[in-house]
Amino acid sequence: MCGRAKLSTPGEELAKIFDLAEVPLLEPHWNLAPTQTMAIIREPRRLEFARFGFIPSFARSPKEGTRYLNARAETVATLSAFRDAFRTRRCLVIVDSFYEWKTVEKKKQPYLLERPNGAPFALAGVWTTWTSRETGEIIDSCAIITKPAKGVARELHDRMPLILPSSAWAKWLDMSRDAADLLETDDFDLVARPVSVRVNSPQNDDPGCVDPPET
Repeated sequence: MCGRAKLSTPGEELAKIFDLAEVPLLEPHWNLAPTQTMAIIREPRRLEFARFGFIPSFARSPKEGTRYLNARAETVATLSAFRDAFRTRRCLVIVDSFYEWKTVEKKKQPYLLERPNGAPFALAGVWTTWTSRETGEIIDSCAIITKPAKGVARELHDRMPLILPSSAWAKWLDMSRDAADLLETDDFDLVARPVSVRVNSPQNDDPGCVDPPET
């Protein structure tokens, strides 16, 4: 599962790494949580924002999106909630790192998982646009695709996000191409370190979230 993430890389750096058409304006976040906005890339290579928690077209309320934070790689192409989005609305979800938890002495200890060099990376995602039947409100939302965990992630959870290498970005974003083979991508070069329990509350969103655990 992937339910919390961090993105504090400046927009200028993201524009270079992801070959964006424009330098994005974004605020740094150290503790992105469900219902908040995630940075996503859609064609034509623009960084935009979508609510974290995929809101299916059949949902009566945006709250239902919290049931669809993640889409399993094994079923995203066939599950009714996601199959159309997988075929026509794929995106890159941009993060610096994400969090998982491990129970240590009956307490939930958060861990930050990131690249060894701390560089931002792209998670495979799908997005959709939901319109309220009552008010006409329009919301773009997204889900992160997950796969069975490997490496250090496996020590913390049985699932992890599907990380796409730069060589796969163009194909993932090209809706004229079948990207099913990318669901087998095995790019998981990550390191993990324990961080402050401040991450446990989504109300905390500051650099202190990634500090070492309090002793």
